[in-house]
Amino acid sequence: MPLPKEQIYTEDDYWNLPEDVRAELINGQFYYMAAPSRIHQEILISLASLIRDHIRSKHGSCRVYPAPFAVKLRENRDDTVEPDITVVCDRSKLTDKGCTGAPDWIIEIVSPSNPGHDYVRKLNLYADAGVREYWIIDPTEKSVLVYFLEQDRFKCIAYTFKDKLAVGIYGDLIIDFAELMAEIPSED
Repeated sequence: MPLPKEQIYTEDDYWNLPEDVRAELINGQFYYMAAPSRIHQEILISLASLIRDHIRSKHGSCRVYPAPFAVKLRENRDDTVEPDITVVCDRSKLTDKGCTGAPDWIIEIVSPSNPGHDYVRKLNLYADAGVREYWIIDPTEKSVLVYFLEQDRFKCIAYTFKDKLAVGIYGDLIIDFAELMAEIPSED
């Protein structure tokens, strides 16, 4: 007896999910997302605000979008993700539904329940789609992995929450993680 065929989902299935369901569509499969922790949200809002303020101070054209924000990485594929922070500099990629095409910078904050999703599945997806820079922030490990995904400079640099990180797509933006984390209330 043959095994049942795995169902392949499409972009239409993604857009028809109930409003209270958060999921990402990757390679025809849904990956459901649990509600983020408080520390996850604190890091997200602090970083998104810092990045937005920097862009505004420089009168830059890039836009910053915190999750939930739909990103369809390629026009001809149904993969749709919701990165924690998305930075888009080419405004022609922005649509009423989100972004179509590779953003310039994506930041994911690791969920303890499914770290492989960010470290493996999404890393490969983002590299393949043409995302220029990808950060993986791990609050449990107090670490940040910075991937420069452009073909001519592909590399990964590991940092801790004690370090200052230079943003690759902005030569003059330095994020001091020690300072950022000092402003976030502890979980006590």
